[in-house]
Amino acid sequence: MAVLTYREAIRAALSEELTRDENVVLLGEEVAQFHGAYKVSDGLLEKFGPKRIVDTPISEAGFIGMGVGASMLGIRPVMELMFWSFYSVAFDQILNNAANVRYMSGGLINCPIVIRGPANGGTNVGATHSHTPENVLANHPGIKVVVPATARDAKGLLKSAIRDNDPVMFLENTILYGEKGEVPDTEELIPLGLADVKREGTDLTIVTYGRSVLHSLVAADILEKEHDVSVEVVDLRTIRPLDIDTVLASVKKTHRVLIVEEQKPFASVGSQLAFMIQKEAFDELDGPIHRLATIDAPAIYSPPVEVEQLPNPQRVLKAALAAVA
Repeated sequence: MAVLTYREAIRAALSEELTRDENVVLLGEEVAQFHGAYKVSDGLLEKFGPKRIVDTPISEAGFIGMGVGASMLGIRPVMELMFWSFYSVAFDQILNNAANVRYMSGGLINCPIVIRGPANGGTNVGATHSHTPENVLANHPGIKVVVPATARDAKGLLKSAIRDNDPVMFLENTILYGEKGEVPDTEELIPLGLADVKREGTDLTIVTYGRSVLHSLVAADILEKEHDVSVEVVDLRTIRPLDIDTVLASVKKTHRVLIVEEQKPFASVGSQLAFMIQKEAFDELDGPIHRLATIDAPAIYSPPVEVEQLPNPQRVLKAALAAVA
């Protein structure tokens, strides 16, 4: 196992797929000469040249639209958004065109595009740069949504996303870019739609994804050491397709559930999960399903207050104790 940062793991996935398939290209604002806004693409321009690593104008509607069109013609574009908040500028291209072209062509036209970049709060960049749109994206049939929490998952899932024939929305996290983790030295493809039990437990299931996985694992350690509560942490990894079977298997073992997400609570991924769990495993529950989300307001600009707006280990700990009370 190599130890890589989340950023390095994504870069390694891009490099390997660019090497493997000449139809893979990387496009986005500052991905080439500036090496990426977050230095994810550092060194790729020098290795693959300006025809494969392409700087675009500051026009998400334009370059995402171009990528969608190119993908219909056999190219496999990976499009970098500086912030996922800017997806709304290309809403029509992503969620009207890319999502529907396979269905509207009777399966004759694929759209193997990956759109990736950070989607998170906690970096003090304000309400217009801190969206987590996985619920909006997942609401559209034809779209796949990936939110990796670890370096290993980021690499393995991105490689699978690039090889997928459908549009894949790959949501990263700027705060995770520097997090280190073990990544296999050999090629590993992690299938889309397969959750991962990051921690085994018997008293409570925490269902989560993205950076909230790390908060949940910290809280789970505290719960075990200080409260004698055994927590199982299920990392969804992909929002759509959703691995509900792994979630239900955990619920049937622990009989109590807490859903943790960096989403606003209204009409969120957690809302859908809560419905599916109670529908499929109501008789297994020993108490109500609990939820912890970002406090329901635009992203707060004050750094110390924003920390409290988002999930954090102490908020997860408090919610978990309520779930097992």
